[in-house]
Amino acid sequence: MRTKTLTLPIPARAQWAMGCLFTAWLALPFVRAALEQSMLRHMLLQAPLLLLAGACLAGGMGPRLRAAVARWNAYGITGLLAAAGILSLLMVPRALDLALVVPAIETLKFALLLLAGAALRLSWAPAGLLMQGFFLGNLLPMMAVAGQLYADSPVRICNAYLLDDQARLGEWLIALACVAAVGWLAQVARTLVLREERALAAES
Repeated sequence: MRTKTLTLPIPARAQWAMGCLFTAWLALPFVRAALEQSMLRHMLLQAPLLLLAGACLAGGMGPRLRAAVARWNAYGITGLLAAAGILSLLMVPRALDLALVVPAIETLKFALLLLAGAALRLSWAPAGLLMQGFFLGNLLPMMAVAGQLYADSPVRICNAYLLDDQARLGEWLIALACVAAVGWLAQVARTLVLREERALAAES
């Protein structure tokens, strides 16, 4: 059975190599220290880069492995639910604090974000608009609420970061949630218009 996934004009082996190299680079101590020194860079730079690395690794999967994954990921439901759970967990302030001081938690964070990136890559296209909307409808409001909590809290929620850094992260989370929602709705509108145009062209 042919599986439907997001595709890039890059050979699968090259994507796999890119994912491995990117992961190794992000794991370097001085890179980790630079990214985790700021709460903003920790959540909005390191985490998305790890998601991207996971997506590249998924792009390097062979057809047999993709078919095996697709059997338990019908319509992308399992993958999107897993990604939503992982991203929600890593928004918890305690998780950020523990990742900075417990090496095992840091390793687990890396592994979970790589897994979430791979799950998103393999699940987004087969999910379709309905499941994509369900995923974003749960994740984006959660981002906005977490951002509001970070921005309005009079005390440090994460012990490792300063109050100003926390407030700045909160503002960015709210803004990104709004931008992502508007961008996805624009994409939905474009997709529906294109479908209608194709339907009219087929009828004529």
